Amino acid sequence: MKQYIEFKKQRELGDILSDTFAFIRYEFKPFLKTIFNIAGPYLLMFLIAMAFYLYTVGDIFDFSTYNQPGNEMFSFGLMFVSFAFIGITGILAYVIASSVALHYIKSYVKNKGNVNISDVKQDVKQTFWSFVGLGIIKWVVLIFAMMLCFLPVLYFMVPMAVMFSIFVFEGKDVSDSFSYSFKLIKDNYWITLLTIIVIGLIVTVAGYVFGLPAGIYSMVKMGIFSGEIDPANMNSFIDPVYIVLNILNYLANFLLNLISIIGSAFIYFNLNEKMNFTGTLERIESIGKNE
Repeated sequence: MKQYIEFKKQRELGDILSDTFAFIRYEFKPFLKTIFNIAGPYLLMFLIAMAFYLYTVGDIFDFSTYNQPGNEMFSFGLMFVSFAFIGITGILAYVIASSVALHYIKSYVKNKGNVNISDVKQDVKQTFWSFVGLGIIKWVVLIFAMMLCFLPVLYFMVPMAVMFSIFVFEGKDVSDSFSYSFKLIKDNYWITLLTIIVIGLIVTVAGYVFGLPAGIYSMVKMGIFSGEIDPANMNSFIDPVYIVLNILNYLANFLLNLISIIGSAFIYFNLNEKMNFTGTLERIESIGKNE
């Protein structure tokens, strides 16, 4: 029998980390299947856009063609188009994957571990533009905070991390989710920030590990280890093998980002339980009904 993880309860930092990976372990196949089923087409477009971008970057580093009229402007124009394509498809892929992950957890909690995939698809479809709006708000706030100083970024990181969960699990609109996120984290800011940083470090380190093959391959091709670097042939390391290794790296980082999303859901339920005791009251009510 599949083990059920109770989301609606208070947790310490270690419990949030262990239950995040426990949820991934128990729900690995159905969870990833749902992600690829709904967000897969957008992820595929993003990876194709990334491959095209890496190919155009190879043309930029091909200095042998710079003497040919019009080649330089054409290469930079092509790179700009491919970069814009990456931005659009990347936003779509990450927004929809985040929505799928949180709505999967919502169905998981509602049905005590039995996820209704049809409900997940319908919820993702209905909340698409709201998720895009929340994503825009999140990055506008964080970019503005970065322009001010390092400390404001640390402050805004915490409410922005739980804003999406508030929207999904409480059914609030975009503006209410934004404002309520500050209220929810007010009395537990530091421990929540520490939890977000720890999860972020785990995901970042894992991402670097998956990026090593592409990095090592590019250094070997460029002749860094042998000491024979030829600036005129800088484009030589961008070949099909390099592009495939980078695509696999971006795919791995895309999937690793799901760890942060699942972790943010546990963080939200922990904060909500400390403030509202929702899960505790539901369990007390269910005991009364059973009796």
